[in-house]
Order: sequence, then C-alpha cells, then structure tokens
Amino acid sequence: MKPGFPTPIPFAQLQSLDRPDFVALLSTVVEHSPWVAEQTWQRRPFASWTALFLALEQTLREAEPAQQLALLQAHPELAGREAQAGSMTSDSQSEQGRLGLLSLQPHELERLAALNQRYRLRFGIPFIAALRLHESLASVFATFEVRLGNDPSTERAIALRQVGQVMHGRLEKTVLPESPGSPHHPLVSTA
Repeated sequence: MKPGFPTPIPFAQLQSLDRPDFVALLSTVVEHSPWVAEQTWQRRPFASWTALFLALEQTLREAEPAQQLALLQAHPELAGREAQAGSMTSDSQSEQGRLGLLSLQPHELERLAALNQRYRLRFGIPFIAALRLHESLASVFATFEVRLGNDPSTERAIALRQVGQVMHGRLEKTVLPESPGSPHHPLVSTA
C-alpha cells in the first residue's frame, strides 16, 4: 500500500486518483499481481463500488492463460513454506491467521502439508480458498478434499473464482462503498 493513503478510502476519492495512485492503492487486492490494478485502470470510470469489483474480476477473466497461471502460482499455500518463513503478505497472514492456520497442531500441520503436496502435484498451483467464506478449519479441510477430486480445468476455474472472492474481501477493506445516499450503496434499494 502506498504510504499516505488512509484506508479504507471513500469510493469517490478512488475515482479521482491518477493512474500511479490507483495502482498503488489496489496493487495488493490480488496477491503479488499489481498488473490486475494496472489493467483495470483502463476500464474507468466506475459507476459504483460493485462496478469496480466487476472490472477487476473481468481483468482476471480476460487475462492470457499464462498470466492467469502465474497469478495462481503467486498465492501462498495454506500454512505452507511462506507461512513457516514469515514471508507472506500481511493480507495473507491475516486471512490465514483468522482460522488458526498459522498456529496449527502438529497433526493438523502434517495433514495440511500432505494436502498441499497432493494438490500442487495434481494441479501445478497452490490450493486457493477465500478463507473469509469459511467458518472453521474443518470447512477448509473438507473443501480441500472435495476439490482434489476435480479435473484440472474445472479446478483452475474454481481457483480463479476463489481469487475473485479473496479480491472482494480485500477490496472491501481498501475502498468504502458509495455514500449511504447513493443509489449504488448496498443499503439503498432501487426496486
């Protein structure tokens, strides 16, 4: 995050940012992939917070397969070597820490290491899950086991959708929605 940005910033303030500031602010919403914010800048202006999120998501979907693969490979494994080395981003530390992935019991760590290894061997990427959507570690383990049964193309599509969900959670912490009186604010009904 670029120093000097109070976060979360109001959506209207985001709209007024120049390209370098926009990219600096949103560079961390997708793990180690500031190119997503860089390319999304070209989709301005955004009609709403939701439109901003959808534009970021569209950038992910329209990326070249090699770029998508690099993005997926940039994610840390759950309680993996990056966690052990303390080299995860602060966002990933927070997300993994919420469910206790950074303080696992030895048998849990052993199970997760085996799952991580099986997954990476089968799919060539780390297992990616939007941990904010899980209430417990048991839920993560169950999802991990189910997804190991997917074919590679299905799993890659799921992984990209999970990146989108991670991005949504990070964007919520970075950019406030429109003002409460705005027709795009989540609490205002337009029906």
